[in-house]
Amino acid sequence: MNGSLEFLNMIKNQSGNKEKAKENRLVEEVKSYDFGAVIAVIDTETNWNDEVMSLGVAIADASTYKLLGKRYYVFDPECRVGGIYSNVMYYGGVKGKSMNRADALADLKAFLNKNGIDKIFAYNAKFDYNHLPELQEFDWYDIMRIAAYRQFNTSIPAELPCCKTGRLKIGYGVEPIMHYLTGDSRYREVHNAVYDAVEELKIIELLGHPVETYECGLI
Repeated sequence: MNGSLEFLNMIKNQSGNKEKAKENRLVEEVKSYDFGAVIAVIDTETNWNDEVMSLGVAIADASTYKLLGKRYYVFDPECRVGGIYSNVMYYGGVKGKSMNRADALADLKAFLNKNGIDKIFAYNAKFDYNHLPELQEFDWYDIMRIAAYRQFNTSIPAELPCCKTGRLKIGYGVEPIMHYLTGDSRYREVHNAVYDAVEELKIIELLGHPVETYECGLI
């Protein structure tokens, strides 16, 4: 009798272990992404010395642009210098990884590579690109190259002057573009790197163009 029970328990445990292993595989699959299936939107804030003092990253699905996760780095000692937006570095109680620049960017690069993220988006991307040479091996795309052009952004009011190329002559920063896209004239940019990265992702989502459209904004 005892031998039979032991045999049944052994079979049950083996079955349970298989199910557990299957669950673990599913968890691992959910935590990893197919190459090119995810994008990163990056924003930086600089100090009085024009050094990056904080870096925000919004991770999103490359097809739907839905937010999947966020990362936020505060560079030490650069953050101690202070800057015009130092007062919102921890806006809303947001917590960042306080690290030196080299470690922070190594951590971010490892994360991007591990998750098959080869595309980085930013608003006025040349600014962030130039301030982050450590990330220049990735493909960078300028959101503004789409958002500021009438042929791509149908929310731009007809009365606003544009160049022959279709680009707005004035008023194509994040705030006015969000005003056009959302209809909310009260919108204000926070100027916290991770908050702004999420808002810039929102611009991509609201514009509604497939990721391939941004090839013309490749730096």
